[in-house]
Amino acid sequence: MSSLEQLGFSFQPQRRVWTVRDLVSNVRTGLEREYTDVWIGGEISNYRPADSGHLYFTLKDGDAQLKVVMFRTQARLLRFRPANGMEILARGRITIYESRGELQLMAEYLEPKGAGALQIAFEQLKAKLAAEGLFETARKRAIPKLPRAIGVVTSPRGAAIYDMLNVLRRRHASARLLIYPAQVQGDAAASEVSAGIRYFNKTQKVDVIVIARGGGSVEDLAAFNNEGLARTIAASDLPVISAVGHETDFTIADFVADLRAPTPSAAAELVISARQQLEQQIAALHLRLEHGMRYGLMVLRRKFQDSGQQRAQTRMTDAIHRRQQRLDELSARLLGSENFLLQNYRRRLELAAVRVRHHDLRRIFQGMRRDLQTSSSQLPRAMQSTLFVRRARWQQLHGRLEALSPLNILERGYAVVFGPENKPVTDSEQVAVGDDLRIRLAKGRVGARVVSREK
Repeated sequence: MSSLEQLGFSFQPQRRVWTVRDLVSNVRTGLEREYTDVWIGGEISNYRPADSGHLYFTLKDGDAQLKVVMFRTQARLLRFRPANGMEILARGRITIYESRGELQLMAEYLEPKGAGALQIAFEQLKAKLAAEGLFETARKRAIPKLPRAIGVVTSPRGAAIYDMLNVLRRRHASARLLIYPAQVQGDAAASEVSAGIRYFNKTQKVDVIVIARGGGSVEDLAAFNNEGLARTIAASDLPVISAVGHETDFTIADFVADLRAPTPSAAAELVISARQQLEQQIAALHLRLEHGMRYGLMVLRRKFQDSGQQRAQTRMTDAIHRRQQRLDELSARLLGSENFLLQNYRRRLELAAVRVRHHDLRRIFQGMRRDLQTSSSQLPRAMQSTLFVRRARWQQLHGRLEALSPLNILERGYAVVFGPENKPVTDSEQVAVGDDLRIRLAKGRVGARVVSREK
């Protein structure tokens, strides 16, 4: 214990309070001073090139990940195009992005490092299935030429199904389309797509199955590089068409499927191409048949003319002319009947229009409005007349009431006497000596007491 403490003085450590900005800035300065030039290896994920030319992505390695930003000045010098799943080496300095408090690498140089984990897994699975013969052309099933129903395993909210519907509606409207909704991205996508293939094989409601999904990154299409899905496609009794991604995208499902389509809309065109070819063949045969019939008729006509049977030809020609005349007569009658029906329908339409105009609600409302205005203008006069009649009647009754009122009799000196029970007294037997009386005069009332009575 110091001498100052022995004398009663105590000291407490001074507390320093940081602001968030100052603390983050201080840590950032220390990191940038310590890690000014570092090399980091990892796999690219969430690759996002901005319109400004800057590159944003995440380097991941196992369970750890690090945000990376590469500005346009350095990004223009890259000799390759970064992509998700690619293993790279990145050189730069460690810093902190203060707005979000995130540790990030400000990259100045990138170089590829192998094909990436996803690509390696893809190549390994491809080699394994190829060795088992799943890619062999001999085992692939033929696509039906005229499918009555097409089963599609895809997301019902994706753009792929709408592209296929547009193609089928335009080129093969009679074909039925059955959709099995399934996720086409994420961990559950492979199992759901496999379930759709097994469902169509079990129900046998379709003639061909199409697996459809739009384009995306390597990670987005990873579900279609699944070994379980590949074996489900290979075990399908129904032919399977893989229409996953864009034309440059290849998945394991493409190699196992019986036919690969570069896009979902191309898959729809491939399914119905046989129908179009058949229609074209039918049209060509029809044209050849027509030309052959014309040529045969021309040859027969020449032979018939050369045989000298002009009379038979004349009779035949006359028969044809009579039938043509009959046809013209029937056509004229049909035209007359059509005109008659049209005129009849026109008269009925005009009659209905007249009736509608007769019952036009606007005209009815206008008439009601005029009646209301007329009644409104007559109402004050009617009320005045009624009040005048009622006033005259009231005055007449009031005069009669005044003439019959007993008060007029009291004005001549008479009075009305009321007994104890407040009843008018008309007989001396109704009261007794000592009873109180009330006397109603023409003006006011007086009280009295019975002191004697006489009959």
